[in-house]
Amino acid sequence: MRKFWLWIGALLSCTITTYAIERFPPPDFTSGYKIHVPTTPPARADIYGFIDIAVLVLALMLASYFVIWRRSRRGVVLLSVFSLIYFGFYRHGCICPIGSIQNVALSLGDAGYKLPLLAAVFFFTPLLFAFFVGRVFCAAVCPLGAIQDLFLRKPVKVPEWLAQPLSLLPWIYLGAAVLFAATNTAFVICEYDPFVAFFRLSGSLTMLIYGGLVLLLAVYIGRPYCRFLCPYGALLRLVSPLAKWRVTITPDKCIQCRLCEKACPFGEIRMPTQDMPTKRQEGKRQLTLWLAMLPVIVTAGVLLGYLGSAQMSHTNRNVQLAERLWKEEHKSVEGTTDQTTAFNKLGSPNAVSYQKALAVQQQFKSFGMWFGGWLGLVISLKMIMLSIRRRRTDYEADSAGCIGCARCYVTCPVERARHGDLDAIKLLEEKS
Repeated sequence: MRKFWLWIGALLSCTITTYAIERFPPPDFTSGYKIHVPTTPPARADIYGFIDIAVLVLALMLASYFVIWRRSRRGVVLLSVFSLIYFGFYRHGCICPIGSIQNVALSLGDAGYKLPLLAAVFFFTPLLFAFFVGRVFCAAVCPLGAIQDLFLRKPVKVPEWLAQPLSLLPWIYLGAAVLFAATNTAFVICEYDPFVAFFRLSGSLTMLIYGGLVLLLAVYIGRPYCRFLCPYGALLRLVSPLAKWRVTITPDKCIQCRLCEKACPFGEIRMPTQDMPTKRQEGKRQLTLWLAMLPVIVTAGVLLGYLGSAQMSHTNRNVQLAERLWKEEHKSVEGTTDQTTAFNKLGSPNAVSYQKALAVQQQFKSFGMWFGGWLGLVISLKMIMLSIRRRRTDYEADSAGCIGCARCYVTCPVERARHGDLDAIKLLEEKS
């Protein structure tokens, strides 16, 4: 535990020092313009950004304490309310680690875009914490998760046959978000954030209805957006199994009362397995098949991504502008649009727009192949994971999917007996 806090202290120190030097890189002027060096104190916006980073790190530290060491459901709930108020309604849900995926992707796809420090810190910090203590960001720091968790009242278990296919959606969404951000087409995560309209107390009627439907669904299904759509949750799933400190349902021996399984609204409690040689052999055959099919499926995905890249490129505004200019130039349409009128007023020849559109289409070919291969890889790995038969002797929280909500702590008789609950002590005596 001491090493964990040393790591966090070092992270916070580096963040403070770097942020104090420069929050956003200056523009790359090529006209001889010299950047004015201000003599006045930095703008309040810079101070707010620094405060956001400090609050994020502090909230993650508190979430780690409540989830891993204090094992307190009450602490998790109180911190969730604070995160919802601060990161949600006060900071309007921006910037957040989920949306920062797009900033990182754009910096990879566009050499002229420099990743802002604030976006980089918000992207990497929760992942760093997940490497040590699991998904504590999801537990009590993410405002999107907090608002859904507070609405949960009558949880209904999602059938396994439905939950498994739906669990692929975050990975697909992640790939699509990277594709459109890297090609500077759209920030789809922000555009289709279900709760940003609520956080900002404004927005289109469509987005308000969308957010309302998600919250209505969250009354019965535990965190539907987090489990079946959130792209950042997919990244946390990759890192959290490596965590040194993670959620353990009981601090002592499991008595297999199944109360934790009933208490978890997210279906992330894994049951003990039975030693059945027939199922093990069947799993080995399935595993061998999917391992052999892996390169075939990925290759097919790459090919489909390449073939579909031209169609996907039509979503880019530069390609749309070039197509409209071409139609106007060849008299296949009547009149002009606001975009083409603005372009013509610049005095640039249409060839400039055509060249830019061709460059975008070339980007889509590259990233489209990557996206298709990514989909093939995700589907194949999902089937491989389902084919693996792990042995478990106790009820355990899934290391990748558990968000650390601490509900299982409240129901576990061993945990309650540790705190002096007489009913739990009596139950343990009966079990023994």
